[in-house]
Amino acid sequence: MVHELTDRQKLILTLVIHEYVRTVQPIGSQYLVDHYTLDMSSATIRNEMAALTDAGYLRQPHTSAGRIPTEEGYRYFVSHLVQQTDLPATTQRTISHQFFQMRNDVEQWMRLAASVLAHQSRSASLVTSPHPEQVRIKHIELISTRGRQVLLVMVLIGGEIHQQMLTLPEPVSQQVLSQVASHLTQLCQGCDVEALRGLASRLDALEKDVIDLTIREISHSEALIAGDIYMDGLTNVLAEPEFSGSEEARRGLRLLEERSLLEDLLSRTVLSNTMGGVQVLIGGEGTWEDLRQCSIILARYGAPGLATGTLGVLGPIRMPYGRAISTVRFVAGLLSDLVTESLVD
Repeated sequence: MVHELTDRQKLILTLVIHEYVRTVQPIGSQYLVDHYTLDMSSATIRNEMAALTDAGYLRQPHTSAGRIPTEEGYRYFVSHLVQQTDLPATTQRTISHQFFQMRNDVEQWMRLAASVLAHQSRSASLVTSPHPEQVRIKHIELISTRGRQVLLVMVLIGGEIHQQMLTLPEPVSQQVLSQVASHLTQLCQGCDVEALRGLASRLDALEKDVIDLTIREISHSEALIAGDIYMDGLTNVLAEPEFSGSEEARRGLRLLEERSLLEDLLSRTVLSNTMGGVQVLIGGEGTWEDLRQCSIILARYGAPGLATGTLGVLGPIRMPYGRAISTVRFVAGLLSDLVTESLVD
């Protein structure tokens, strides 16, 4: 239940959250009087803090201590009080310049995005590579390795790359393999699984073996929710007091290590979100127990209908939400532009 707050209560809640994020210490009424020019007395602030505590937005760890925000307090703050600000223009230009130096190198985009998110938000970051919403072939390559072993390289529209080993009935020269790959690329470019299946009658035995393996691989790819995962900034989170002293808090980092947990989170949250929209999950939202002491900010990016990915940051509930949300939104928009341009090209 959301309690309607007065302007004065909103101000006090905002100041308590701001100072608690900065100091990791309970905030008292006298502290706010000493550090801010407020047109109210310490007693008035104390009464308003008590009202915010009754409403469930603050709590008092000890009888004589100040207040700290609750999960509900953070949720109210994110939903109603965080100002929708942009990153400083100089920061935006610097980040944009870094990305545009790496044009059409999707893997470098992903690594840079993870680094930028971690640095700007001082949290752990995750970025999934753009994953085709309908998997379609862009290019096929066949590379002779040893004996009858051939490496099949499939480049999907959107930039995702898959590799699989294929064992042939007998050795084939690299020259023949290159000719077969060139022919299949011409036939298969832009094809999805159903279109590939329809090509079988037009192929010789070697080409059919390649296409059969291609169909199996991209069918598996279509079943995945996300592409490759890139991470950065784990040391940022581990250095926070909540994580350095609590195994329970550290369990939240399992999200970045176990793909099944990440895919469950994405399937229930950000994949239903609009492109460019930012979603904030605080304390696991009663669904993910391992995130009970964490917050995670997520956004989708990419070209809707073609290829999309997810990016975000994870840290303690005591997170600088304004800057983190602005960073996630800006990087998502930048990656969307880059991915869209690469697909059009």
